[in-house]
Amino acid sequence: MFGTIYSQIGTIVLIAAFAFALWKGDAAERVGGGLNLAAGLFAMFLHPLLSPDIQPVALLGVDAALAAGFLFLAIRFASLWLGAAMMLQAVQFSLHAYYMVAEIPHNLLFARINNIDTLGIVIAIVGGTAVSWRRRVRKRRLEAQKAAAAASEG
Repeated sequence: MFGTIYSQIGTIVLIAAFAFALWKGDAAERVGGGLNLAAGLFAMFLHPLLSPDIQPVALLGVDAALAAGFLFLAIRFASLWLGAAMMLQAVQFSLHAYYMVAEIPHNLLFARINNIDTLGIVIAIVGGTAVSWRRRVRKRRLEAQKAAAAASEG
């Protein structure tokens, strides 16, 4: 669960990305951040409680649910960050499927690929949030300039 400093940092990063998406993101970023946080928390808290026979199937199911959630969001909102998150989630799903089918125990290579991929998804969510936040700021600034120009003419 929280056996290492890396898992603690990972949890903080997931929560921080979700908080940033809630604070400054649009609907797609909020839902995407929430889905990613829910998947990460499942992997951290419930995964160790499951029997070793069920763990790979549970991880694959969580990956499939997260990929389906990103797919739904991509169809609904058509955003570049969602495309990146979907592709990274496909890599993660493939990684878990490969290790499950080949019956390879999780090793250091698995952990590194999994963590880098998860970080990439978090970066996609944070990047999407920053872009939507910037777009809203720019739109408000243009509206204020138009209102000021209209007031000075009238």
